[in-house]
Amino acid sequence: MRIDWKLKSTIIIGALSVVLAGSTGSISGIEHSKMNMGGTNESSETTNAHTEKTAVLTGKEFNLVATQSNQEIAPGKSLPVWTFNNSVPGPQIRVKQGDAVKINLKNELPEPVTIHWHGVPVPNSEDGIPGVTQNAVQPGQSYTYEFKTDVPGTYWYHSHQDSVNQLDRGLYGSFIVEGNNEEKVDRDYTLMLDEWVSSGKGMSEMNMPGMDHSGMKMNSDSSSTMDNKMSSMSMGDDMSMYDLFSINGKSGSIVDQLPVKQGEKVRIRLINAGYLSHQIHLHGHEFKSIATDGQPISNPGVLKDNIINIAPGERYDIEFTANNPGQWLIEDHSDNKAASGMRAIIAYEGAPANSDKSNASEKLPAIDLTNYGQSGKKTFTLDQKYSLEYTMNLNTEMKNGNMVYTINNKTFPDTDVLIVKKGDTVKVRIVNNSKMEDHPMHLHGHFFQVLSKNGEPVQGSPIFKDTLNLKPGEEYVVAFEADNPGNWMFHCHDLHHASAGMVTELKYTDFKSDFVADPTVGNKPE
Repeated sequence: MRIDWKLKSTIIIGALSVVLAGSTGSISGIEHSKMNMGGTNESSETTNAHTEKTAVLTGKEFNLVATQSNQEIAPGKSLPVWTFNNSVPGPQIRVKQGDAVKINLKNELPEPVTIHWHGVPVPNSEDGIPGVTQNAVQPGQSYTYEFKTDVPGTYWYHSHQDSVNQLDRGLYGSFIVEGNNEEKVDRDYTLMLDEWVSSGKGMSEMNMPGMDHSGMKMNSDSSSTMDNKMSSMSMGDDMSMYDLFSINGKSGSIVDQLPVKQGEKVRIRLINAGYLSHQIHLHGHEFKSIATDGQPISNPGVLKDNIINIAPGERYDIEFTANNPGQWLIEDHSDNKAASGMRAIIAYEGAPANSDKSNASEKLPAIDLTNYGQSGKKTFTLDQKYSLEYTMNLNTEMKNGNMVYTINNKTFPDTDVLIVKKGDTVKVRIVNNSKMEDHPMHLHGHFFQVLSKNGEPVQGSPIFKDTLNLKPGEEYVVAFEADNPGNWMFHCHDLHHASAGMVTELKYTDFKSDFVADPTVGNKPE
C-alpha cells in the first residue's frame, strides 16, 4: 500500500528517551569536534521534532525509534515526517574504526521498516534489505543490527523498505566511522542534503514513475515475482514538485549556522540523502576535497571557484582553513529556484552579519574526480586480467504504457544478476543510454575502483566509491574484488528509477543464506 503524506490522525509529539552505551550530544549543524568522546555512560532525551539541534550519539550500542512526527522544514512550514528518534535527519551515529556496534531498531510507524547502512561494508545479514537479508520489521516490533566498523569514512543509514517513499519522508541519518590514524580537525560538520514537497503530497499523489512492490514475494535466494503494475507517467521524470531544498532537515533562514574561529581547520561532510544532484560551492576559501564516499583521495589539490556535483547517495568530504574572517555561504548552485533554501552560513566568531552575498547564479566548473589529486597505489588497472567482466546498459523506455528504467533492457526482478564467487576480480562497464536522466548507481557491500570515464583512464588519485553518478551518454569502467559473500543489491539511487525497475543483484555462488523470507509481511526491497 502506498503511504499518504497527509496523515489523518493527530500527531502527538512526546519525549523519547535515547539510552546508549556512550556519550551523547546535540551539536549545531551536527558539529562534533568539541564533544567528549571519552565513552562515559550517559543517557539523553530528544524532546521533540522541532529541536534546533541534531543529536550526535557515540559509543557502541544505540537505540533508534522509527516514529511519526511533524517538523518545521522551512520558516513557518511544517510537514508530517517519518523519523528516527523524532528528528530529520535522525541522530548521527559516530563510532571508532574497529568497533563492534549494536543498533536496536524499534518500529513505532504504521508500516514495516528496515535500516540499510549505506556504504558500510557490513556482513550480508546486516544489510537491511527486506526479502533479501531480513524480513521487514513490523509495527510495534524491534530488530537488532550488529557489525564491526572496520573501514573509516562518511556513511549514512536509511530505510530500505519501500524506500522511494520512506526515505522521502525523512527516514535517514548520518553514520561516521572515525579512523584510528585520521588527521584531527578543529571543527567537523555534517550536512545532509534533501528535497521536499511543500504541499505535503507524497509520491503516489504526484504521478511519478514507481513500481508497486506489494505483490512481490521474496524467498531465501531473493528470487521474486511481482505484478509489474506501474504508476501513471503523465509527468515523466519531472522532479519539479520538490520545491523545498534542505540542509539537515531545514531550509532557508532556519538552517543552522556553522561557527568557526580564525585559524581553525574545518571539515565538512556532504551527504546527499535526496533524489536530485546538488552543486555545492564554498564561498571565500580555498579548500580540498579529501574523500569521496568516505574513501580518501590521494594528495588532493587546492580548489577555490569550483563546485562539487553531489548525486543521490554520494558523499564528499571537504576541508579548509578558516583564514578569511566574515560570514560566508556554502550553497547549492543548481539551476532550480528551490536551491536558494540549500545554503548555510559559515560564521566566524565576532563577524558582522550578512557580510557575504549569494552568487548561486554563477556557473562554476565542477571537480572532475578522474583528473584530481595525484596518482597513488591502485588496486586494479584497465589492462589486467579479470575473473569476470560484465556490461550494464542503463536506459529509459516505455513498456505497456508506462515509463520504466532498465538494465540491459530488463526491469527488476528480471534483470541479469552478476554472478561471482569469493576472490573473483570483477570488471563492470556501465553505460547511461538514457537521454535526459542521471543514474547514480550504488553497489551494496563493496567498494569499487573507477578505472575510466568515456574511454579515458583515470589520471589523478585512485577513486574508490560505492555510488557512481552517470550522466546521459557517459560510460564508466569500474572494478572490485568479490570479498564480501552474500546476496547484494546494485541499483540506481534515484529511487524513483529503482522502484521502476533499475535494480539488479550481485550474488555469490559460494554463499548460502540462513534467511527465510516471510511472504506475509509485505517486504518491499525498493
